Amino acid sequence: MTFSTLALIVAVGLLGPLLAWSNRLRIPIVIGELAAGVAIGHTGFHLIDPSSFTFLANLGFAMVMFVAGSHVPIRSRSLRQGAGTAVVRLVWVVALAIGLAWLVAHYLGTGHVALYAVLFASSSAAVILPMAQSLQMPGETLVRILPQVAIADTACIVALPLALDPANAGTAALGALAVIGCGAVVFLFLWQAEKRGWHKALHEKSSERDFALELRISLLLLLLLATLAVQTRVSIMLAGFTLGLVVSAIGAPRRLARQLFGLTEGFFAPLFYVWLGASLDLRALGTHPAMIVLGVALAAGAVLAHAGAVFLRQPITLSVLASAQLGVPVAAAALGDELGLLAPGEDAALLLGALLTIVASTVAGRLALNLKPAAKSAG
Repeated sequence: MTFSTLALIVAVGLLGPLLAWSNRLRIPIVIGELAAGVAIGHTGFHLIDPSSFTFLANLGFAMVMFVAGSHVPIRSRSLRQGAGTAVVRLVWVVALAIGLAWLVAHYLGTGHVALYAVLFASSSAAVILPMAQSLQMPGETLVRILPQVAIADTACIVALPLALDPANAGTAALGALAVIGCGAVVFLFLWQAEKRGWHKALHEKSSERDFALELRISLLLLLLLATLAVQTRVSIMLAGFTLGLVVSAIGAPRRLARQLFGLTEGFFAPLFYVWLGASLDLRALGTHPAMIVLGVALAAGAVLAHAGAVFLRQPITLSVLASAQLGVPVAAAALGDELGLLAPGEDAALLLGALLTIVASTVAGRLALNLKPAAKSAG
């Protein structure tokens, strides 16, 4: 990694805001950043070697999931009121996902029923929340799917290693429990610090002297949880998302929220998405045409599984909006390649499916802007 390479990554990452500039089109920033990565990476002009900044990209992934988790309004009354309905809808989506996963795995001969079921049921808060912000979606509309997205995101992040490598499911489950358990310990410590006034004193001193202590401590905790995740062979997205939920539950000060937003959206998130696009070798899909079919089938399965929530009186636009996925397919492709569990080109198919769900979700999000506000009695 050199300064010139880093400058190129930051420069092409500006394609995201440029494409999102139009108030009429409102293209999510992540689309432009991924496209920029594809153009300069393995698929395009080979201007960069993604492996040269994998570590920074992984840190960016953890930061993206950290911010996504911190944006889940756990303390929100609307979220708590909608949790019951969200669980019912998610159970229905999971049932549909299992059936659709069996069909895809059976007819395409991959045998990855459990993996596809997790992919079909997953949602990505890291994609949906920034997309909703880019579309300027009203809060009363977003809160109608936010509980479902938060629960699905968390559950599928935990379930992924169990589904991908059933032979080592016990080890993966213990690793996930270790990360979640450490997150619970962090929550209890921060809760006591808030209760006893330690946090207030630290916040005032840090603000007065420009120490940025809350940001430093947050990054330290994130790195420690990420280290634990790597050591226990669990995706770092679980570490980031868990810490984000902890910060949200405690209540992040506005100053910390602004610092995290600036650090992540200004550098680490574009770096991660450009790296992800650059890592894709879409030419491999041409070598293995069946994998193009698989990618389309994975996207269709995810959209159909979530669209099934219309039978539970969820608007179709919001159902499809909730189908956007990114973190789980990325982790599946990375972990699957590392363990040698995927067929040639299957990792690209996983990411192709994820990109197609983002496109479908973007269209649905724009249509959802025309929804009437939910009745107050519905919470």
